[in-house]
Amino acid sequence: MSRLSRLDIHQLRNLQSVRLEDLGRVNLIYGPNGSGKTSLLEAIHILGSGRSFRNTSPRSLVRHGSDQLTVFALQQVGDRHSSLGVQRTVSGDLQVKLAGVAQRNLSQLAFALPVQVIDASTFDLLVGSPAVRRQFLNWGVFHVEHGFHEHWMGFQRALKQRNTLLRRGNISGYELAVWDRKVAEAGEAIHAFRLAYFEALAPRFRQVLNRLVPELDQVEVRYRRGWDRKVPYAEALAVAGESDRERGFTQTGPHRADVRITVQGRSAAETLSRGQQKLLVIALKLAQGGLLREATGRQCLYLVDDLPAELDRGHLGRVCEELDALEAQVFLTSVDRDDLQVVWPTPEALKLFHVEHGQVRASAPDGLRQPML
Repeated sequence: MSRLSRLDIHQLRNLQSVRLEDLGRVNLIYGPNGSGKTSLLEAIHILGSGRSFRNTSPRSLVRHGSDQLTVFALQQVGDRHSSLGVQRTVSGDLQVKLAGVAQRNLSQLAFALPVQVIDASTFDLLVGSPAVRRQFLNWGVFHVEHGFHEHWMGFQRALKQRNTLLRRGNISGYELAVWDRKVAEAGEAIHAFRLAYFEALAPRFRQVLNRLVPELDQVEVRYRRGWDRKVPYAEALAVAGESDRERGFTQTGPHRADVRITVQGRSAAETLSRGQQKLLVIALKLAQGGLLREATGRQCLYLVDDLPAELDRGHLGRVCEELDALEAQVFLTSVDRDDLQVVWPTPEALKLFHVEHGQVRASAPDGLRQPML
């Protein structure tokens, strides 16, 4: 099992200098609104991706009066220990180190620390654009299929070149055919990776959803490749060629893929209550973590912000049971620690941290607080 054992945060939002040591498998971070709980989760997400899970600029991440933020962690993977470090400046410059070695590619950071987020923005898997669902799908394929990233980058390069030609105009059929071939080859590979992953994910998702919300037994998830499934991608590009020339961009392909989620043929976003929507998207995230473990033996880390919101105690308890059963490292936030402590199936396993005014203190299970960290 992989887990973070120590976390150092400097100059991130209202967190001036914070160290969390002896982190547990399940870590409950509690305190008043605006105290810095979510900023702690942001710090961990920055370690796994170089950026915050909020839509925010680097300048707003860095504490006022500072010109850069730093996040550092010690990671234990089985019997091995390593380190991860990320530094971001207000201008957006980024430095990444793994085991003390500078990295140029963020994909190496993402592979070293797979991170899943469950927060208010997770609803976008239902109500957001197809791009959100493609990102969700790509996260899973990236961590399960190591060849995916190379094909994805190749597709992006070829697609960019093809779109540049289309916008330029006055292009020969030969020029377009060259990039059609490159786009089609990479696009078919991406589709094959995604389809195989989706076919493994879908039944696991249904199992998790059935345990969380048995009454949602008519939810359907379908993968749409981004072009007519009856024809190869090369043929779809050829058919759309004239229209693509007129519009100046490529209208079909894996960059147009989507995952449709319906209930009795109707959009789940329009049919389900807010609480049911939250449980559904949580089931998707939990299914991804379970599949990662099954396929690779690796664990992802879960960042869960304000889980009690919109959930009654019964459903909250079921989600906690599912999270606990994954045996992944989890960081949860809540205003009141009792909201989660009383429903967590193994409360003795919880490591408690109280946050207030940007300061963090470890808190003993019996409520006796320890000195500020």
